[in-house]
Amino acid sequence: MSKVIELTKDNFTDVIDNNDIVIVDFWAPWCGPCKSFAPTFEAAAEKNDKIVFAKVNTEDEQELGGMFQIRSIPTLMVFKEQIVVFSQAGAIPASGLDELVTHATDLDMEMVREKIAEKEKESAESTA
Repeated sequence: MSKVIELTKDNFTDVIDNNDIVIVDFWAPWCGPCKSFAPTFEAAAEKNDKIVFAKVNTEDEQELGGMFQIRSIPTLMVFKEQIVVFSQAGAIPASGLDELVTHATDLDMEMVREKIAEKEKESAESTA
């Protein structure tokens, strides 16, 4: 039984809002690199019980792909406390995925929120 869940436009918000860390793999059935990356993603899901690993089939869920401006697949996106903290196109090796999990787990979200607030303030000042 896979620990990876399928995300759709119907369950996406609920999954993101109700889990601390969600790692999302945007993929498509015809994508060779996506198929090659799938076992690495599944293995990481098996090792990390406290993190939700999810997949978005961009063929079936074009609205989600568009919302996140997915231009190439596979694309990995990490949400922590409902904020996108990582987004990168291309498959990554198992060691890279392990590092990403560690980084996401250790990330100081207070600092992230402060940086977002600073950017929003700068943006508001530059348009005023």
